[in-house]
Amino acid sequence: MTATPNTRAESLPKSWDPQAVESELYQGWVDAGYFTADPASDKPAYSIVLPPPNVTGSLHMGHALDHTLMDALTRRKRMQGFEVLWLPGMDHAGIATQSVVEKQLAADGTTKEDLGREKFIEKVWDWKRESGGTIGDQMRRIGDGVDWSRDRFTMDEGLSRAVRTIFKRLYDAGLIYQAERLVNWSPVLETAISDLEVKYSDVEGELVSFRYGSMSDAEPHLVVATTRVETMLGDTAIAVHPDDERYRALVGTTLPHPFLDREIRIVADGHVDPEFGTGAVKVTPAHDPNDFEIGLRHQLPMPTMMDTKGRIADTGTEFDGMDRFEARVAIREALAAQGRIVEEKRPYLHSVGHSERSGEPIEPRLSLQWWVKVESLAKASGDAVRNGDTVIHPPSLEPRWFSWVDDMHDWCISRQLWWGHRIPIWHGPDGQKVCVGPDETPPEGWEQDPDVLDTWFSSALWPFSTMGWPDRTPELAKFYPTTVLVTGYDILFFWVARMMMFGTFVGDDAAITADGARGPQVPFQNVFLHGLIRDEHGSKMSKSKGNGIDPLDWVELFGADALRFTLARGASPGGDLSIGEDHARASRNFATKVFNATRFALINGAAPAELPALDALTDADRWILGRLEQVRAEVDSAFDAYEFSRACESLYHFAWDEFCDWYVELAKVQIGAQDATGAAHTSAVLATVLDSLLKLLHPVMPFVTEVLWKALTGAESLVVAPWPQPSGIALEPAAAKRVSDMQKLVTEVRRFRSDQGLADRQKVPARLSGTDAADITSQLAAVHALAWLTGAEDGFTPTASIEVRLTDGTVLVEVDTSGTVDVAAERRRLEKDLAAAQKELTGTTAKLGNEAFLAKAPEPVVAKIRERQRLATEEVERISTRLGALPT
Repeated sequence: MTATPNTRAESLPKSWDPQAVESELYQGWVDAGYFTADPASDKPAYSIVLPPPNVTGSLHMGHALDHTLMDALTRRKRMQGFEVLWLPGMDHAGIATQSVVEKQLAADGTTKEDLGREKFIEKVWDWKRESGGTIGDQMRRIGDGVDWSRDRFTMDEGLSRAVRTIFKRLYDAGLIYQAERLVNWSPVLETAISDLEVKYSDVEGELVSFRYGSMSDAEPHLVVATTRVETMLGDTAIAVHPDDERYRALVGTTLPHPFLDREIRIVADGHVDPEFGTGAVKVTPAHDPNDFEIGLRHQLPMPTMMDTKGRIADTGTEFDGMDRFEARVAIREALAAQGRIVEEKRPYLHSVGHSERSGEPIEPRLSLQWWVKVESLAKASGDAVRNGDTVIHPPSLEPRWFSWVDDMHDWCISRQLWWGHRIPIWHGPDGQKVCVGPDETPPEGWEQDPDVLDTWFSSALWPFSTMGWPDRTPELAKFYPTTVLVTGYDILFFWVARMMMFGTFVGDDAAITADGARGPQVPFQNVFLHGLIRDEHGSKMSKSKGNGIDPLDWVELFGADALRFTLARGASPGGDLSIGEDHARASRNFATKVFNATRFALINGAAPAELPALDALTDADRWILGRLEQVRAEVDSAFDAYEFSRACESLYHFAWDEFCDWYVELAKVQIGAQDATGAAHTSAVLATVLDSLLKLLHPVMPFVTEVLWKALTGAESLVVAPWPQPSGIALEPAAAKRVSDMQKLVTEVRRFRSDQGLADRQKVPARLSGTDAADITSQLAAVHALAWLTGAEDGFTPTASIEVRLTDGTVLVEVDTSGTVDVAAERRRLEKDLAAAQKELTGTTAKLGNEAFLAKAPEPVVAKIRERQRLATEEVERISTRLGALPT
């Protein structure tokens, strides 16, 4: 019989076109309020705060990965009955944003100094209002289910109040101080920058060895080598190793500086490697991190010999006013004129740090800055993980966490910018300082510190400042500590550690639940760290390499679901993922496959209905329902462990390999062969599997699943549909065995048909024997239909046969191909295949007969060639046999 088509199939287009539906679907979800969190809800809470992208930027593939994984987690939890808050926002990105606006001013022939601080800040806010919405639009395009009603910006008034509050608390606790320390200095931006904003690359420079002291070998002298000869104007010592006998007599003495009225001390320090170079190193404490530490240990003078623009300054030499690179040449030539150059290596490849924002080499520079004393804060952050208050996924990254927090240096939090949270310190006329909190008034006539805070300072408050801290808000009571932080392992130290430090510091205050109980003193209960995105060749994606991919390009080409599935399918805890356009195209094909299968099922009568008793169902029905339950459990287990790749692989292979390629085809056979009751049973199974499958896929592929599920069920939305629960249907071994044997038999017959040169779907008469012994008689209708066989009639004369070994026996398949094969065409095809197989056999045999090759090649390589030889031998024999059997 033929099933009655489901009229809901008519609501589906004939093919899947994501561009036609995604925007409208997304806006419908937002308008319905599905993503808006209710802190008064009695549902269990689940919360994630979005790592805030820079307001100057646009989403790159790393963002798209982050967002896909967070969206998948929150969509699943929402379906599981949780009250979900996924809180979005953006970072004010101090350096990047100020640079953008300064470039715009420069194009108009003006500078920030021309405007003054207040007018410049107004310009930045104007730019933010005009250009800051790009990322939000992109987030909508990829389907981010964030609570837009709680969108935050790190310079919002509420977040600014939180910044001033915690600054004062830290200052009053003695954890913020001002001191001269070495920082990464950008001469172009004229500000200190963080370690994260320094990118290292190998450059071709020079290594110059020159002589301090007497030009006579018989008198005291030392030879030192440097890649930055200009910094010798800041030298105050030469260091040697304490155990180096060559220089022991010189330790404690001094040598004159070639250009300055300054004596250079010879000090003994264990940092020096006596085996490297001459074993003596020049010490410039104000311009090198290692030298600074030596300077502290030996109480050396630390003169700064460059100004904020990287020009030589205040040395009293002819080099004052020169740019540092100009001075490098001039000082080398001046040393050469004195005969002090011992050796020059050029080019000399060495690693140099560059400013990520402005591109120039950074200058380590002694500078008066504001610092956070991190020792107690870092200890609390480490203890939170040790105590299990925060769990890191995967656990293999815990040692990296502890190596950072257990050996953390004080944090430079001041920046010499105008855009950002201004440091709430006021300076009095006689050098007094006072920290002014958000509800306090600064002393009259005092001036506020000109510096602003490092962007990471306000970002470190993100998990609780976005929920209204320091006020005790309903959001904090319901959703804090947040459930999980999703981010890449590459910013584990820079951002995650800072959030943990501030979260543990204010934990008593922020983690108060609605009933007044004290929650964990951490900003998040779990930290899921994924890897970096790489191209299909395994290289890290970057603008400089030209291998970056705009995720929105893939949305345009393949749809948002394809982008998301590609990223999630490659995401495993701590592991990098390599992707290319072929992966996205495969994901698009997967979405199309699920769409076509669902549309077919609807056309053939699939509709939600209560499942009949299992004993009323076929083997195929019980098999697919049992496999569905296994996959549901696998997907739940994988999501709970943040193993997105495992979840996606399980769903992909079940949906494509088992449901679409086998059960849907078997359902056609069953619906055509059964009575009304049997067809209804098959329809119910189709609908049941699709209902659960679409729900399981929805967190990663929300658009196509929404369209299909609404057509299948007529219900409101998958976004708020219940997550699949355990069905209690176990995979029945006997049914699963018969279906597996049927699949093997069909596959072998199809291969056999191909060998016989039969056209696809060309029906041929066949006789199957041994089916009773193999316990597969119940599957014969399926075998005939899926292998395109007809029953043997009177006068049947087989012309070819194949034996297929199954679990419980062997089935003999005999077919009559007379009149169905184009002998000449088949001979040409087989002869071509035979030539290819013989070429492969000849090549592998020659390699395996080469003794020199066998002696050098690794065993796995040799084993692979032997396997290729074996397969080629079998192929030659098979094709030769087939050719010999063809009629002449």
